[in-house]
Amino acid sequence: MQQADLGLTEAEIASQPDCWRRAVALLPEVGGLLPSPGERVAVVGCGTSWFIAQCYAVAREAAGLGETDAFAASEMPAGRRYDRVLALSRSGTTTEILRLLDQLGGRQPTVAITADPRTPIASAADAIIALDFADEQSVVQTRFATSELALLLAHLGTDISPVAAAAELVLASPLPEVLTEVLTGVLPEVLAEVCQYTFLGTGWTVGLAHEAALKLRESAGKWAESYPAMEYRHGPIAVTAPGSLVWLFGPAPDGLADEVAAAGGTMWPGSAGEAEHPLHEHPLAELVRVHRVAVTIARANGLDPDRPRNLTRSVILS
Repeated sequence: MQQADLGLTEAEIASQPDCWRRAVALLPEVGGLLPSPGERVAVVGCGTSWFIAQCYAVAREAAGLGETDAFAASEMPAGRRYDRVLALSRSGTTTEILRLLDQLGGRQPTVAITADPRTPIASAADAIIALDFADEQSVVQTRFATSELALLLAHLGTDISPVAAAAELVLASPLPEVLTEVLTGVLPEVLAEVCQYTFLGTGWTVGLAHEAALKLRESAGKWAESYPAMEYRHGPIAVTAPGSLVWLFGPAPDGLADEVAAAGGTMWPGSAGEAEHPLHEHPLAELVRVHRVAVTIARANGLDPDRPRNLTRSVILS
């Protein structure tokens, strides 16, 4: 499909690898504003930004760089002290973020990553990092969220170049057969009738699993859940049946593929999908595949992913 033929969301999804490279190129300029090794850090956001905060918090601690907590902005404990609070907000206008920054009132250093430096967050935070090139017209976040995560992961030492290359391959390749079968109902009829999605992650990719499920709910109105991979068998597997797709970010825990198959579900990647899936693929590139699937489902069901139901680009409370 030609770029001119793409909807807003599709075009923004397709631009992600370039945006990631641009974000990483800012590190010499903005790296000093991001948490330093040893700092005790809180990362806050709402919706997608909260899930990106979870990814970064776990990745930073795993890298041995300091205690890092992630909170929904409305749920950060009052009075807890941090060396730095990092606020994530694409719009810079989200009510809960602005309220929290106001409550902190200069008592703790605050830095915000946003897409628009002209918004209220610029005066609410002590410093801002603007990723204006990754801003979006779409309601549903894709490239802004992944660009700020690329920046944060690069600051932790991840080489984003091969990750961007993997995402370009995901964008250029047809959707894998096992996924298109689920999407088009080529598998048993119940798949076309139900099609329930469960996303699983481990470590920092648990946040990606939550974000992937959110994309299916937002863009396509699909029943989608998300869990740490080892928690899936502690109850959530009860809803798995023919018509369920269990989507993994990273390797499957031992025995999980057999249990999904016994319940009648389809696992990706798994026994049905490994031949089509490069298992070395970075989880951030895999999220781009989820973006493509969400838009494909929305279009197939007559929905407009640029204008999802019941959502606005920023939640601003009266």
